[in-house]
Amino acid sequence: MFTAFAAYRRLLARPGALAFTLSGLLARMAGSMSGVSAVALIAERRGSYALAGAVSAAGLAAVAVGMPLIGRLVDRHGQARVAVPAVLANAVPFAGLLLCTGFGAPDWTLFVCWAAASGIPNLGGMARARWAHLLRDDEAARHLANSLEQALDELCFMAGPVLAMLLCSTLFAEAGLLASGVLCTTGVLLFAAQRGTEPPVARPTPTPAGEPARPRGPAGGTAGLRVLLPAFLATGVVFGSTEVTTLAYADALGHRSAAGLLLALVAAGSCLSGLAFGLLRPRRSPVTRLLGGAAAMAGLLLLPLAAGLTGAGLWVLGAALFVAGSGTAPTMVSGMTLVQELSPAGRLNEGMAAAVSAILVGISAGSALGGAVAQHAAPGTGYWVPAGAATVALLTVGAGAHVLRRPRTVPVAEPGMHRPAVGAGAPTSRG
Repeated sequence: MFTAFAAYRRLLARPGALAFTLSGLLARMAGSMSGVSAVALIAERRGSYALAGAVSAAGLAAVAVGMPLIGRLVDRHGQARVAVPAVLANAVPFAGLLLCTGFGAPDWTLFVCWAAASGIPNLGGMARARWAHLLRDDEAARHLANSLEQALDELCFMAGPVLAMLLCSTLFAEAGLLASGVLCTTGVLLFAAQRGTEPPVARPTPTPAGEPARPRGPAGGTAGLRVLLPAFLATGVVFGSTEVTTLAYADALGHRSAAGLLLALVAAGSCLSGLAFGLLRPRRSPVTRLLGGAAAMAGLLLLPLAAGLTGAGLWVLGAALFVAGSGTAPTMVSGMTLVQELSPAGRLNEGMAAAVSAILVGISAGSALGGAVAQHAAPGTGYWVPAGAATVALLTVGAGAHVLRRPRTVPVAEPGMHRPAVGAGAPTSRG
């Protein structure tokens, strides 16, 4: 096993890889802490979870809208030139939220500050863009790198909220948000300082003489991404509804404190499966791998549904959630690989930011839907929502597989060059 994981050690041994991975991890950990920290702070200082949840939702909506726009700026001007001023400007409304909460400012100021403080670059997408550039000639290594990034995302999901609540409960209510702000700023600045691995800015493709200029629409408007984005949204519903349903189920059984552990088991299953998935040499196309991952996710999510409906108890539910979590990482890894391949020339950061925004919108919708079901139905019934959402993701990918398999261009362009079309209409890979 340790010999197998040596592949990840070799991956990180590439010049500059470990530095941008660790610095990006700091910022991503901060992102997983910030939402929980804001809710804990507002609930403590204002005495209202309803207000805290509403402010958090406003921030999530702002991230979903702003992240693709920041991604477009990154593609046009480079990672460092956009990320550094963005994170420094973000510190102002971030500090404003702390001050407004502590000094009794009107509630509307909390919404304004938290929405404005959500304009941060997508560090996970920027790290994946660096891997895509560094490994542009090695499909197997890109698959390994995407698997590593997904495992790191799950690690942040596990550790971030726990660390945030520990700081808020043992020190003071503002401690989690302060730590998140410091980690985010430090991580982004260190990440941006790694200029040797930063992807070059691709020059726009010139319009042929005599043809009208083509409008620069959103990256998500390409045919392939129009298939992937709804699938990512459905996957976000899986995440959001699973979280709320698990919290409600544990609370109904009188073990609310166990909910954090149950959710950590979901992330642990995804993290381990992501690492293992990366070690498998990709022999099939990303489309086929995505279909397989979505099918596994839909099938495995029937396990917590069965455990919840039968009242099997928390131990059985925990095991079911761990196994169910193992289906999400292959889906996400394969989906992000396709985003890298299908994003237009010079639009990789924008394309991945659009994918993350779709997931965030799905998480918000899934949380609301899961909460409504938990409020009005028997404990465990809410697990129908993630199972159904995973089935929707599978059907979406299946219906659009022919679009995803169309001939497409090489995913990464060198500076000053345009992506050449794959010759004679042959696809880059076969499904």
